[in-house]
Amino acid sequence: MKDFDYLAKSDIYLDSACQSLRPRQVIDALNRYYTRHNSCGERVKYAWGRQTDELVEETRDLILKYLKLKKKDYSVSFTLNTTYGINLLLNQFKDGIFQKVVTSEIEHNSPFLSTMTFAKRRQIPRIVMEREDDGSIELDRYDFTNALVVVNCASNIDGRKLSNVEDLVKKVHKQKGIIIIDAAQALAHSPEILYKTQADAICSSAHKMYGPSLGFMIVRRDLFKIIETSFIGGGMVDDVEKEGYILSAESPNHAYTKFESGLQAWGEIVAFGEAIKWLNGRTKTDKENFRRQYERLFDYLSAQERIRLVNTEPNPTISFYIDGLDSHLVGGALSNEGIMARTGYFCVHYYLDHVKHYPPLIRFSMGYHIRPSDIDKTIEIFERMLG
Repeated sequence: MKDFDYLAKSDIYLDSACQSLRPRQVIDALNRYYTRHNSCGERVKYAWGRQTDELVEETRDLILKYLKLKKKDYSVSFTLNTTYGINLLLNQFKDGIFQKVVTSEIEHNSPFLSTMTFAKRRQIPRIVMEREDDGSIELDRYDFTNALVVVNCASNIDGRKLSNVEDLVKKVHKQKGIIIIDAAQALAHSPEILYKTQADAICSSAHKMYGPSLGFMIVRRDLFKIIETSFIGGGMVDDVEKEGYILSAESPNHAYTKFESGLQAWGEIVAFGEAIKWLNGRTKTDKENFRRQYERLFDYLSAQERIRLVNTEPNPTISFYIDGLDSHLVGGALSNEGIMARTGYFCVHYYLDHVKHYPPLIRFSMGYHIRPSDIDKTIEIFERMLG
């Protein structure tokens, strides 16, 4: 694709689940910020600052529109990454709100570890739910009464989706619980799974959505009443006295400041807006061409006797191991051929190692930059490797 024209023919990037490559439009937007209106957002009155403010506000609006959520119900705050966002929320809930914390077995360490420390600190039970092969949860098995639920809606192992996410949200709310969704692996290629979903918070990362290195949180405004702001600093207050202050977040138009302490990554936020516009511009043909490539690779891998796929169906993210071969050595051999792939447990140690007892895996994760020649060469190398 021409938007990734900087990618050399010999470079095959198969690690988009970690961070996607950035199209030219996003790189250009970041460069424009640094060369045309480099300024501090929300702090200055000169023209560069006004331009930055307008573009940052546009990005907040684009994020909500991308998931078909209403501004009157949600606010958007920017963070470092998904992990930071989840921890920022969990570390500021008021005491005595939750009777238990619930997560699932296929979580990235972001929710898995943060819910573990949350439960220990609050001295409440922690429940780890099982996930079906298709990513769904058998909801009848679990009680969410006054629970804090933190789960992903798409796995970074094999892309399996939480297909009954809407039913989960409804049950959690019916039982007076709160639900936070880790959407890091869903929003680039499957945002529809969260369209209009009334989760209490959605945490994700721009760098997995063809944007710069950046995190963001979409938070229901009525969640603020159980947040006790403790991570605080510049940019969060309207006034400060010797022993007190007034939070800017008390104004509905500045609710997002409740989670934005200090100077923000203004250039990255502006460029993320460009990434969302770029994603919105992907045509049916773009999506079909992309689907065709990852299905080709899945079909090839699933047909090989020595390859053990974790996936049960085609997905841009495919994980597997090869009988008799060390995955880390395979990763090194692929690197020698210009193929960049992830090996190991992908920050999902509990499920992959201790539940499934898999050896370290190889993960191919693809994005819109993928070319037919990339798949051709990958298959060619595996033909030689498998002999």
